[in-house]
Amino acid sequence: MSSGFDKGRLQRVVDLCDRYVTDGKFPCAQVQIAHRGSVALRHTVGSADLESGASLREDAIFRIYSMTKPITSIGLMQLYEKGLLILEDPVAKYIPAFADPQVLVGGSYLNPVTRPAQTELTIRDMLLHTSGLTYGFHYSNNLDKMYRYKKIAGAAEGADGTLEDKINELATLPLLFDPGTAWNYSMSTDVCGRLIEVISGKGLDEYLEEHVLRPLGMNDTGFYVKEGETDRFTSNYAITPKDPLMLIDPAGESPYLTQPLFLSGGGGLVSTIDDYQRFVDMLLNGGELDGNRIIGRHTLDFMTLNHLPGGATLNDLGQSTFTETAMEGMGFGLGFSVLVNPAANAALGSVGEFAWGGAASTRFWVDPLEEITCVFMTQFMPSSHYPIRRELKAVVYQALK
Repeated sequence: MSSGFDKGRLQRVVDLCDRYVTDGKFPCAQVQIAHRGSVALRHTVGSADLESGASLREDAIFRIYSMTKPITSIGLMQLYEKGLLILEDPVAKYIPAFADPQVLVGGSYLNPVTRPAQTELTIRDMLLHTSGLTYGFHYSNNLDKMYRYKKIAGAAEGADGTLEDKINELATLPLLFDPGTAWNYSMSTDVCGRLIEVISGKGLDEYLEEHVLRPLGMNDTGFYVKEGETDRFTSNYAITPKDPLMLIDPAGESPYLTQPLFLSGGGGLVSTIDDYQRFVDMLLNGGELDGNRIIGRHTLDFMTLNHLPGGATLNDLGQSTFTETAMEGMGFGLGFSVLVNPAANAALGSVGEFAWGGAASTRFWVDPLEEITCVFMTQFMPSSHYPIRRELKAVVYQALK
């Protein structure tokens, strides 16, 4: 047992996860808490598939959706470290379809009224989600409606077409605002994935495998479940007015069992808790794990600063009605949320803690001050329905010695 935690008080983490499963809110839960890379708690409960009654395995494979984003962001910043791009580069330098971006100012989704963007659309905007892009599932404005009409979708929505094709099509649509002037959770990281392809000359899957996943020993992480590993895969569920756990993607019939056409850098990966633990161990360790340097220490420090203009928080700049974190007291870096004011955030945590989550209620965070990490896995949508992430923060931090 790690000396960083009180063993008795850690039982509250177990109780929380068990309660969500017993109460029929989640089909399953798996959590791992580590201190200085040493596992302090591992707990696995529930069913990988409620219909068959199959228990959740220790080596279960989950859809991690937007927990793909930090991995893709690290991949793009590796190319930055090689001098192959700078953050202020216009995206159009690498993806010409983004030349002369327009901003939506009125009209309808079928007949939009636009004006030329007043600021440059840069790579930094894509990493920071200040690009003016959106997601079709926001359901908050006509641009979201245009995404749905044009079938511009992220991984969680079942995108069709290649990454190149879909990003080029995305580039023809207007922006929600002038780049750099607001924050909106969006398909920006899918554009980052395409930037990796253009700049590296390799497919996103090949690049991430060669430069992030294989060096970290993340052998069960990829854009689909490998042949022979399908019995480890989990089913995905969603709450509906008639069913608190409606099966929406059966493990045995899932699109994730085959190589996708669309390689989503914003949400396309499947992974395990052990694999993702290796990723967060690398992050806590300043970019290196087991002698493999994935990203420079100073680069990672830079990525996990709050990059929002003027030190603003997501609550100050946020345009979207949805994000994977509470917006008060929270800044954003290059691929991660960054906690800047725990009191305003109204949840236990440390200044400088960085994190993100996925659409199926998964979550991770890294706290460099306390030297702890937490990885949480389940398969339930939408991630905003229950306050599990904030409850988890309380039960983990109260156990610190």
